Amino acid sequence: MSVKERKERERAERERLIVATARELAEQQGWDAVTTRRLAERIEYSQPVLYSHFRGKREIIGAVALEGAAELAAAVRAAISAADGPRERVAALARAYLDFAERNPAVYDALFQLDGGLAYAQEDTPEPLKDAFAALLECLAEVAGDGVHPGMFTEVFWAALHGLATLTRAGRLLPEDAEPRVRLLVDRLAMV
Repeated sequence: MSVKERKERERAERERLIVATARELAEQQGWDAVTTRRLAERIEYSQPVLYSHFRGKREIIGAVALEGAAELAAAVRAAISAADGPRERVAALARAYLDFAERNPAVYDALFQLDGGLAYAQEDTPEPLKDAFAALLECLAEVAGDGVHPGMFTEVFWAALHGLATLTRAGRLLPEDAEPRVRLLVDRLAMV
């Protein structure tokens, strides 16, 4: 291994450490607790080293969001692949999405609530974000209905899931009613 390759590998490892540490800190104490000073202390590197990887907290949030988008896409696809029939696949998608949001609140916030400097629904949208949407679209396109644009149907279904996730987490909806909500969403919106 050349010196250049070793340095690139070390740089990538440091970057992964910064993202993992930011994510851990955010999950434990919220995003307000994630500062470059605290991250530098936790990873035992100086702040200038941290800034050599990310220009600031916004870019770190973006990196966590991209990682989370890949995880969300994988969770949705795994849930869909284990289900038989359109109705079961849509219900599995909804449960996987809501479970992801509940288990990873800081990552979910990085994806959908905070400014990570990422473009959504644009030409320059990063691939992990496009792929997370594609994971939803792959399942929901088959139930969009005649004359309904599959992408738009996916956006509306996603918005409903996001609302359920956000309102439940904020204590506005009772968590014990999650499954009846999923059934209602599948039965009425997806009509399968």
